Amino acid sequence: MPFEVLPLDFYGCSTQTVARELLGKLLVRTLSRRRLIGRIVETEAYLAKGDTACHAARGRTKSNAAMFGPPGRAYVYPIHSRHCFNIVTEADGVGTAVLIRAVEPIEGIDLMQEHRDRDRRLELTRGPGRLCQAFAIDRHFDHWNLTKGRQLWLADDGTQFDEKDAGISTRIGVTSGRELPLRFFLRDCPYVSGPQRLKQ
Repeated sequence: MPFEVLPLDFYGCSTQTVARELLGKLLVRTLSRRRLIGRIVETEAYLAKGDTACHAARGRTKSNAAMFGPPGRAYVYPIHSRHCFNIVTEADGVGTAVLIRAVEPIEGIDLMQEHRDRDRRLELTRGPGRLCQAFAIDRHFDHWNLTKGRQLWLADDGTQFDEKDAGISTRIGVTSGRELPLRFFLRDCPYVSGPQRLKQ
């Protein structure tokens, strides 16, 4: 499968734009001489201003420092014994990121099944915690430079989606900032992790 690593300037745009443009891109992980690939089907944007659900809202801490780093870096944090994988956006020091909520498994599915101890594809990468477990993403990748094309990165294989293929809704599983329409997903895709309700 031919593809190109997403360049640094891809991540320097507004967080909402990056979240939308990531739909259809590839998440790539190399592990034990194997390659895991999934197509991104669901994302959420987290903003530096006016977004109380964003980890940056409480200011810079040791645990969220990656969010304030340069764009194109990974911000990985633990939750319920698993992890969530985010991509830092905009400018260095801003404190914005995009959460990857779900991907469609494409390559290395047997290894994902082993990591998840599950056979059904729909149970492998629907939801951020499952995704990280399937791809063996943990805090080791916090601050990771995703533009280098090694171990963990994002890529473009030329797949395009029309605007009508993308849905927008409020986010899932947040207790504040729940009214913000910052969740982006591919409509009618079975690998989307939550209800495909649309912004009214």
